[in-house]
Formats: sequence, C-alpha cells, structure tokens
Amino acid sequence: MASTSVSRTVPATPEKVWNLIGGFDALPDWLPYIPESVASQGGRVRQLKNLEGEVIVERLVDFNETERQYSYAILQAPFPVDGYVSTIRVHTVPGRDDLAEVQWSGRFNPVNATDQEVVDLFTGIYADGLDALDKTLAG
Repeated sequence: MASTSVSRTVPATPEKVWNLIGGFDALPDWLPYIPESVASQGGRVRQLKNLEGEVIVERLVDFNETERQYSYAILQAPFPVDGYVSTIRVHTVPGRDDLAEVQWSGRFNPVNATDQEVVDLFTGIYADGLDALDKTLAG
C-alpha cells in the first residue's frame, strides 16, 4: 500500500477553515477542479464531477467534528488505484489564532501503475487542492 500527505498553513482560523471544508459535500466551495457534488445516502456518499466531466464517487467513512477531520473512500474514479482512503484534517497552529494547518493524506493500492506514479498523482492533487483553499481563504 502506498501513501502520501500534504500539509499547508492557511490564513484563517481553524473554525473558519472547517466551516468551509468540513462539509462532506463542500468541495465545489473551495476546489475549482470539482465544480459539482451531489450528495446521497443521507450525505454519506458524494458523486463528484471534475472539469473534464469524469465522475468520482466517494463514501464518508469517518467524521469527527470535534477534531475537525473526516475520512472517505473512493468507490469509483478514473484513478489507477483501489483501496483508496483519504483524510482531511484541520489543526490549530500553536500560538496563532489567525492561522490553521490543513493536512490532506491518503493511502491506496496502485493498479497498473507504480507506487511512485500514484504517489506523485495524489501528492499533486492534494497540493493543488490546498493551494486552491489558500486562495479561497485569502481572497
């Protein structure tokens, strides 16, 4: 199983960041790569469409409001992986009320790809996503 993790400090309180990204169906609010999300099964499943119109279906597997984190599994996607589980967390930054650290991590089994190819793919997706979050919060 391969894994990757990307963290970014963003210019907002942890509460403000969590209010923006903590809803499982909230990706279109901060991630331009995902302009559409449709929730089903009581909000536990989301069907996403990316800019190319590809469908990604994900299931919420863990949610913790107090710790500001949730985990999800990919059920269907155009990615060369299976067994994908990812977690998004919002942390406080010690001594700073005006900043938050966001961590996006995942683990997965490559399918018809090397570990490094898939690690590079998701590292890029997470980094680009956190860049977009930073721009949304700053702007």
